[in-house]
Amino acid sequence: MSLLIDPPRWPAHGTVFSHLVSDSSLDELHQFALALGISRRAFDRDHYDVPRERYAEIVAAGAHEVSGGELARALARSGLRIAARLRPERLDPALRKRWERTFPGQSELATALLSKWSQEHRYYHDRVHLLAVLEALDSLCGTQVSEQDRQILELAAWFHDAVYEGQSTDEQDSAQLAGQCLQGLLPDHTVASIQRLIMLTSTHQPQAGDLLGALLCDADLEVLARPATAYQRYTQAVRAEYAHVSEPDFARGRSKILRELLDKDQLFGTAQARQRWESVARSNLSAELEQLSTQF
Repeated sequence: MSLLIDPPRWPAHGTVFSHLVSDSSLDELHQFALALGISRRAFDRDHYDVPRERYAEIVAAGAHEVSGGELARALARSGLRIAARLRPERLDPALRKRWERTFPGQSELATALLSKWSQEHRYYHDRVHLLAVLEALDSLCGTQVSEQDRQILELAAWFHDAVYEGQSTDEQDSAQLAGQCLQGLLPDHTVASIQRLIMLTSTHQPQAGDLLGALLCDADLEVLARPATAYQRYTQAVRAEYAHVSEPDFARGRSKILRELLDKDQLFGTAQARQRWESVARSNLSAELEQLSTQF
């Protein structure tokens, strides 16, 4: 089996919905939906919500009928399932809780930042990415950084893609936003450190001995070392953010980025990140580059 659909039993908007998934490839799922004229807006991270009225048509087009339990288990086995904690309704409470630990008493600033991270044009650079970077910092930092430096790292993470328009100035604009928002709330030298770290995420090339820079850049690049199905979800999300770019142009531009990454002596700046992620990341990048070579 590959394309699966469960019975229409999920009520919303005056009807009931089925879940349509693939247990092997998001590419396959999106292509199937596109062929049937199912709007991309119906896609909810790992499945399409489709109304009862289209159930028979979708089955006739090749989707296999399974129970809700079978569909959930198949999706989990595939590695394409999005964990419940990463669902939109869970993200804001989790991120607000983390923010309060990082910068107590500044809830209005958290609200403003979460609004930016929730913009509709974001498919990868969204709240899931923000949480992933913060969790990667949890994994990498351990006890090797002070409490003050940890606050600097986490605030840099919160601001590093706060401005995201797919432009070369995004990091500069995000650093500028951090300066505007944090001025007067933190010492000037602390704000300057946060801005410097944000700017580093444009190149991911910290200087030797720059521990904070290496930690933030490694956390930002953790996505490169995810299992193949999760990496595929990442590449799909990046492509969605550049939907306005033609397939050949996107393939050429993306390939250039991948080659530059692969040409580096090392992708990650810290020893623990290299040990955990370097090999898998290079494998993922090489596989994506080979796939893109057929598109231009």
